[in-house]
Formats: sequence, C-alpha cells, structure tokens
Amino acid sequence: MKIAKFLTSLAAGALIALPACAVELKIGLQDDADVLDPAQSRTFVGRIVYTALCDKLVDVTPDLKFVPQLATSWKWSADGKQLVMELRQGVKFQDETPFNAQAVVDTIQRNQTMPESRRKSELSSVAKVEATGEYEVTFTLKAPDVTLLAQLSDRAGMIVSPTAAKALGAKFGDHPVCAGPFKFVERVQQDRIVLEKFQDYWNKDNIFIDKVTYLPIPDTTVRLANLRSGDLDMIERVAASDIGTVKSDSNLAYADAVSTGWMGIYANIGNGPRADNPMGKDKRLRQAFSLAIDRAAAMQIVFDGTAVAGNQPFSPNSPWYDKDIPVPARDVDKAKALMKAAGYDRVPVEIAVTNDPVTMQTMQIIQSMVAEAGFDVTLKPTEFATLLDAQTGGNYQFSRSDWSGRPDPDGVIQQFVTTGAGLNDSKYSNPQVDKLLLEARQSQDNAVRKQKYDAAGAIMNDELPIIYLGHQAWIWAYNKSVTGFVPSPDGMIRLVGVKKSS
Repeated sequence: MKIAKFLTSLAAGALIALPACAVELKIGLQDDADVLDPAQSRTFVGRIVYTALCDKLVDVTPDLKFVPQLATSWKWSADGKQLVMELRQGVKFQDETPFNAQAVVDTIQRNQTMPESRRKSELSSVAKVEATGEYEVTFTLKAPDVTLLAQLSDRAGMIVSPTAAKALGAKFGDHPVCAGPFKFVERVQQDRIVLEKFQDYWNKDNIFIDKVTYLPIPDTTVRLANLRSGDLDMIERVAASDIGTVKSDSNLAYADAVSTGWMGIYANIGNGPRADNPMGKDKRLRQAFSLAIDRAAAMQIVFDGTAVAGNQPFSPNSPWYDKDIPVPARDVDKAKALMKAAGYDRVPVEIAVTNDPVTMQTMQIIQSMVAEAGFDVTLKPTEFATLLDAQTGGNYQFSRSDWSGRPDPDGVIQQFVTTGAGLNDSKYSNPQVDKLLLEARQSQDNAVRKQKYDAAGAIMNDELPIIYLGHQAWIWAYNKSVTGFVPSPDGMIRLVGVKKSS
C-alpha cells in the first residue's frame, strides 16, 4: 500500500507538460540497463543512465581527477581513518525531499545493509557514517582506505531520496528518485528509459536538454543506421569497423577516449555445481586456454587497432601495469603440453557471451584460435542482463564480460577477485590476494600500492580466475546538432553543458 501511494504521488507530480519546443536527446545504448537502483545495479549502461539521473558525492574529470558534486569539499584525518565532507546546500531530490547530511547517512547505510545491495564490498572499510552537521558528514573507517573517495565517485556515492528509499525498499529501481539533473519518467524493458529535466536541479542553468531517452540497440550496425537516419542523436560504443563511416558522414561528429577498464573471460572456479568441471578445477587448463589466444591479432581484427591487447586488469598504458608480466605471445605447443600434463587431449568449453556483434566476432576468433590447442568451444549467446544473472548465480562455465574501469586501481580489481566481494562471480578465493589488495587499499604511498598490486597480479596470472583479453577505447558518434559533449575515459555521457540545436 505504501509503495502504491508513493508511486501515485510521484506520478501526479510528473504530470507537468514539457514545452512545445522541448529539446529531446535520444541516445542509443549497446545494452539495456539492469535494475535502476544504485545499490543493486552492476551494468555499465546503468551507470550511463545514472550520470543523468543520480548525482554523486564526488565526480571525476576527463583526466581522472576527483571534483565536487554533492560534496563541495573534503579532508582526511592525519591517520587516514576519517573522511569529513562538506555538502552542497540548497539541493533537492526529484521528489522535493531536501538533501542534507542525514540523507547521505541513510543512503550509505542502505548500501551497507540492504540484503540486495552490491555496494557492500565497496564500503567495507567504513565502520560508521555520521551527520556531524546539517551539511557535514563524517566517515570513520576500520582502517585507512584511500580508495573510498573513488567509491564515492560512483554508485556507492549516488545519494538517493530517503523518502523514496523508505517507501520502495528493494523495489526502488521501479521508480528511482535521486538528486541528478533529470528525473525518471518511464521504463520499458529492452525498449527505452525516459527521463526529463528536473526543474529544481541545483545546477539547472547548465542543463539545456528537456528530455532524454535511452534506447538499447545491441546491434552496432542498426545503432549507427538509426543515428544516420536521425532517429538517434548519439550512440555509444561505435564498432571500430564503423569509424570510417562516421568520420566520412558530414552530419556526424566523432569522439573517443581510451578506457580504464578491461575485457575478460570469467572462469567459474567455485560458484555452485557448474564449477565442477575440468576448466574450473585445474589452473593448467586455464593457462593453456590463455596461451592459445593471440590477443594482439584479435584486437586488431575486431577493433581495427583502437583496442590494446592485455593480460592484466590494468592496460599496458597504465602506470599500474606490471611490465614483468607482459602480454604472452600465442604458444599452441606449450598450451598442448599443459593440457597433456593435466591429462587431457581435448576439453569441451561452454562460454556465455552477449549477443552483440562485436563480442560475438571477438569470441568466434578466440573459438577458432583455442581449437588448435584442443579446446572445443561452444558459444552460448544471450542478452546482457541475462548473462549477468547467470554469472551471479553460477550458471556458467566460462563467461565473456567487460569491466568499464575506475579511476583508482582498486576499483579495477578488488571486487572481482577478493573473497566474498560483490562482483566475484568466479567465487575465486586466495587469502594472500585478499591480504595484498587490502594492504594496497590502506597505503597512501603509490609506490607501496604498486608493489602490492604487482604481487597480487602475479598470483592471479598463475591461477587465472579471469582471463584478460585487452582494453578497448570508448567511441561515440553524434549528430553535429549536438554540442558540448566531452569524452571521458570512464565512458560516461555527461549531459551538463550539452546542447542540441534544431
């Protein structure tokens, strides 16, 4: 009853007609977002939608610097165990609930305690969070954790309306209410997500779009065709093979940025009954599979040279990359020797993949490569949200998935490989890796952190819970009527300052 009443009041408040000359921006996404609750969601496209819907405590610039958003300033205590944030005043949530320190406390505690929350590991270092003033919040940590600021620049730091969170609980994603520039209007699964400008947004003078509609279109060719026909204004993750078409079209603009993320293949090592297979039980088979892949060739063929081959969560261009473990050259003979040592000549492997053309092409190339070493790969295509559900539930043997990256190295590795972490779908567990990554979190000395990441990376390069393939660039295309878009390595589409002429 409480949920129905709350949704009715929200709907009544949303019946404000947009002006006849309203400016609408239609954005084509590669996938459909999962649940629109920052506490529960895990998809990259969900984060794109949140960029318009949900402001964070901290934002990130294109050169990966942390800057104010809902927090205006912050400072660490000398021992690194307290973070004090001063908050922006005069902010409202999209249901007109006022934003203050208690709203931040409520959101952080919701992220920490709600059974469905995926933010628990990201906030695991937080012992308590308190409103130490009407517009001041203090985080007290169990131990120093320099990565907390990075976590608060993403979903863990997206502050939601306490009114809506209390009324909707785990169903908050049915009608999300945040403090961002655009408020939720409607969602049709696999079809569209519609937002409209929030007239009381604190930075409304820099919002020039009245309505934004996100449309999931997995097929890159169809996505581009819709852009060229005018049915879309912008698309993300343009296929490398389409770059020439975009650049030669006088109506379109092109932008790209090298990603901080990675492409990988998850191995089910301990996630339920399906982990009980040769690939999950014997690291030598995973090593052989990895050695049978020519990463550089795959990246060149599929991404036309815009992606970089990789064998670690960090790109070879990153200061966190371990140069002592370079990308391995393809070695079919060594792969066969490892298989023989493990007692196999041929091994069947089922790999779950998303049904977009780029991922399918990548995996078909890898399927052909590893066959020469003795792996009989069956590809199991599915749509993205279904694949993630299968990964979470352990209903997979291998699964091909990406991570969009984070500005701090901890956000590129920790939650995927530490014991019990929210995105550790392999259910990989190694106490030494846990210890090293925790120590890397606690040091404010980047040289010490690098040493810890290198040591953890060496263990994972041997055990291969995730077989890394490479690092791609984010590529956008948009109609030249759209101006003010700034590409960023995090792949987000920030709409502050973006305009569209008629």
